[in-house]
Amino acid sequence: MTAPLNSLDIAKPPAATRVVAAMSGGVDSSVVAALLKRQGYDVVGVTLQLYDHGAAVHRAGACCAGQDIHDARRVAEAIGIPHYVLDYESRFRDAVIERFAESYLAGETPIPCVECNRTVKFRDLLGLARELGADALATGHYVASRDLGNGHRGLFRAADENRDQSYFLYATTQEQLDLLRFPLGEMEKAETRALAAEFGLAIADKPDSQDICFVPNGRYADVIERLKPGAARPGQIVHLDGRVLGQHEGVLRYTVGQRKGLGISGAEPLYVVALDAQNARVIVGPREALSVSRVDLRDLNWIGDIALAELPPEGLEVAVRVRSTRAPREARLLVDDSGVHVLLAQGEEGVSPGQACVIYDHAGAGARVLGGGVILAEKTRRIPDTPELSLATS
Repeated sequence: MTAPLNSLDIAKPPAATRVVAAMSGGVDSSVVAALLKRQGYDVVGVTLQLYDHGAAVHRAGACCAGQDIHDARRVAEAIGIPHYVLDYESRFRDAVIERFAESYLAGETPIPCVECNRTVKFRDLLGLARELGADALATGHYVASRDLGNGHRGLFRAADENRDQSYFLYATTQEQLDLLRFPLGEMEKAETRALAAEFGLAIADKPDSQDICFVPNGRYADVIERLKPGAARPGQIVHLDGRVLGQHEGVLRYTVGQRKGLGISGAEPLYVVALDAQNARVIVGPREALSVSRVDLRDLNWIGDIALAELPPEGLEVAVRVRSTRAPREARLLVDDSGVHVLLAQGEEGVSPGQACVIYDHAGAGARVLGGGVILAEKTRRIPDTPELSLATS
């Protein structure tokens, strides 16, 4: 006779269910560990040492990474679970930081959190969880995971739409998703804070992190230049009509859609519409030049029920997000011999190569994540007297 499912949809009593809790030292992951412990699970806390903050930002005494580890350790002691700290610095540097720098230098605007989740956290940490005999790996992400009734689990937008992190988890594979659990997916952030206080956790009032972990001051260019000395090349700021309007100190200091800080003036507001890293050019133009009606993708991760090869010729009606701060918008997904394409029902501005385009089954609350990919420059436009430039405009 099959045992009834526990709260994690596993056919075991909680006491016989081992769960590895990924503990970052923040409120969310700490509450997950404490909640699972209270529910009677065999919880093992794991914290990853991913970077040396002092080295990352060249700031003497910077110790935020160490403080987070200390906070996670204190929570584990308070709730009575074993806790391990794993040195994943080299993995994180190779898989995330180096790729982040290379992407920026190539004229893209990367999302290192996506790469970190895909590799270090969900690939390497899941491997460790299996070695520890765990039935599940639980994290503090605001995203929902549900049994689909076919032996697999689906990924859904969180109940708290303001906290929804599904955009950053689109690259999760089906194998990973089947072992992952997200206990906060059905909660509001206020409930999480209240639970932290109820559990008496010292980090109950700890502020949420707002920056990329290895760029705590938000100055991406400084970090990249330290990682890749001399890689930033000065060049020209060029209008779409071919006029040279000024000079810049490296394309890595700009992103598509940027208006402020260009150091140029004109009769109309100008925006960055493309970055030509090969020729060290920043291309600017009027706001209407930012509008995108088609997005081409690379490195697609697909976790939908219908195989991509079985999509109808007219494509699949979906919803997509091209920025983490934007709501899903209606679109059509097409797959052909030339690649994967998304046709947007309404034009989007500020779509940048290197960002993610995340695909959902609909645009409403609780939508299921079907996958996503990295945005490519969509087509080539000739600028007078300059090399061809790849622009993400239609």
